[in-house]
Amino acid sequence: MYVTGRLPLLVALGVVPVVLLSLAGVDAWAAAAAWIALCALAAGGDAAAAPSPRGIRVERRVPGRVLLGQRVETELVLRSVVARRIRGRVRDAWQPTAGAPADRFALDLPGGEGRRLVVPLLPRRRGELRSEFVVVRSDGPLRLAGRQARLDAPGAIRVLPPFTARRHLPSRLARLRELDGSTSVQVRGQGTEFDSLREYVRGDDVRSIDWRATARAGTTMLRTWRPERDRHVVIVIDTGRTAAARVGDGVRLDAAMEAALLLAALASRAGDHTHLLMFDRVIRARVTRVDGPALLPSLVDAMAPVEPQLIDTDWDAAFAQVRSLTSRPSLVVLLTAQDAPDAARGFLGSLPALAHRAHVLVGTVTDAPLESEPRPDAADVYREAAAARTERDAAAVAAAIGRAGAEAIADTPDALPPRIADRYLALKAAGRL
Repeated sequence: MYVTGRLPLLVALGVVPVVLLSLAGVDAWAAAAAWIALCALAAGGDAAAAPSPRGIRVERRVPGRVLLGQRVETELVLRSVVARRIRGRVRDAWQPTAGAPADRFALDLPGGEGRRLVVPLLPRRRGELRSEFVVVRSDGPLRLAGRQARLDAPGAIRVLPPFTARRHLPSRLARLRELDGSTSVQVRGQGTEFDSLREYVRGDDVRSIDWRATARAGTTMLRTWRPERDRHVVIVIDTGRTAAARVGDGVRLDAAMEAALLLAALASRAGDHTHLLMFDRVIRARVTRVDGPALLPSLVDAMAPVEPQLIDTDWDAAFAQVRSLTSRPSLVVLLTAQDAPDAARGFLGSLPALAHRAHVLVGTVTDAPLESEPRPDAADVYREAAAARTERDAAAVAAAIGRAGAEAIADTPDALPPRIADRYLALKAAGRL
């Protein structure tokens, strides 16, 4: 049972007769008690006369997946299995991060009929969002009180990473087509394969001259090379405690996902095989042996429920998992936050063995540099000092990564994904991948 706003108004209306009766010599307290009892009796009778909300059957229609920040509409279909008309309110029990409206929906359901309610959602968090039930209130004839019931109607929607870095993909694909087309690599490297022959042009590398073809053609012929396909790119996303740090408007883990998705989309178009591993001390997500159009859906689906864990990452175990994904990785991209020398000792100790077997990029998401003010106060001075120390520590770790045989790339959440994609293209163009 519940009461509506009409009941307090009805109780308040009793002030006038109570005052008039008190002036006539009647005990005011007795009159007030009688009036409240009458109102309570009316409310109880109204609730008893209300139709039962359990005479409603609920069907939920929810899309299976949606991107983070994208508005989506879900549906509730309410069907009455009783003859009486039900008037009241309906509220869907989505969790707050689903972005459901806070207002209750008005319900006017004739007996034996159905109604469709549209519940818009605007998800504000990645992962699984669930609603297990709806609450239906059925008003009595006087609208003073009514009945309330919880009706089971389970539903779930998976909120995927938004992949905002997609906007960088067309320009990178255009550069990839240039590498794979008319401007093929002209210097043979470890990651190139023969493409075609063409006439020598002044300025070309003489090491690529094909002397047999030159003898046959009567003019100097040059071999051209194109980036080799079927290379293996392994992306490792650190889900340990450093991934939970806030950078910009989100956390490091979200920015790492953006960089991974952009690189995977580019590598897939280049004909390379992409493997994903999200790891701290156990595997949080793993995608392997998936190529072509199914790659990106598989990646975002695997990434969606993963959250940072407040534990240190076991890098020996992580690199062992990398070796289990493929026996011959060409490029390993480690998306982690190694910006403190003391905390990075385990990572730096395990890195040389991996860098000996493949080209390794270490991508780190950092905050944007602080803007200096003409007259900073004490808080600004301490903030700038902390930022300077963080930059110094990060530079020391980056230098150690370089000595271990890997390459460090650090930038803001918006700039890191295209920088890693550009480095991948540069390796392709240089014949090193």
